[in-house]
Amino acid sequence: MAEPRYELHYWPTPNGHKVTLFLEEAGLPYELVPVNIRKGDQFRPEFLRIAPNNRMPALVDRKTGQSLFESGAILLYLAETHGLFLPGEPAGRWETIQWLFWQMAGLGPMMGQAGHFRVYAPEPIPYAITRYTGESLRLLAVLDRRLADRPFVAGEAYTIADMAAFPWAKLGARIAGEEAAGSFPHLDAWVARISDRPATARAYAIADRPEYQAGDMTEEERQRLFHQSAATVRSGSA
Repeated sequence: MAEPRYELHYWPTPNGHKVTLFLEEAGLPYELVPVNIRKGDQFRPEFLRIAPNNRMPALVDRKTGQSLFESGAILLYLAETHGLFLPGEPAGRWETIQWLFWQMAGLGPMMGQAGHFRVYAPEPIPYAITRYTGESLRLLAVLDRRLADRPFVAGEAYTIADMAAFPWAKLGARIAGEEAAGSFPHLDAWVARISDRPATARAYAIADRPEYQAGDMTEEERQRLFHQSAATVRSGSA
């Protein structure tokens, strides 16, 4: 049996889900390589060779030898390589790409910070919670307004813009608080549409596999995840 074309270095986070959504929708063969970010796998030398920012996901295309890090770059590479989930005509292509970049620059980072200060910070910092929760809600409102007159982010077709935004938007109330629950009807309908896709179910089922069960976070794991610095980069370890 031929070796799968793609090697995906992955952990079941919103950014990891983006890539499995594409691969499952496209029916492309791939091999998963777990990157347990709790245990520090992201600092292993072999991982840093393909992901110098010590963040997953990362992808290796065994056919071309190309490796990539950053989930948005991976989605764009897969879309262009296979001619899928990215319109070919210029207007649709750029509509999709701008919303992909919107997610990468805004929705993901802001919701990530909101989640950190609401859930993981050792003590509550009211300004940080208000700032990042408010900006997350603003971005969710932008997405809700965008979806008021179209089924998907870039228009009539499901694209990489949807795959990028869905894993974060799906977590709305969990990350941005109860104000997000029921406040965005168009977004909620879009989340339901994508959740109902068989490929979405397959992508998210990966998280249930034994190798991705991490349990409660220990203090050592918390330090490893949230207390990195320039010294960490220089030392090449957690």
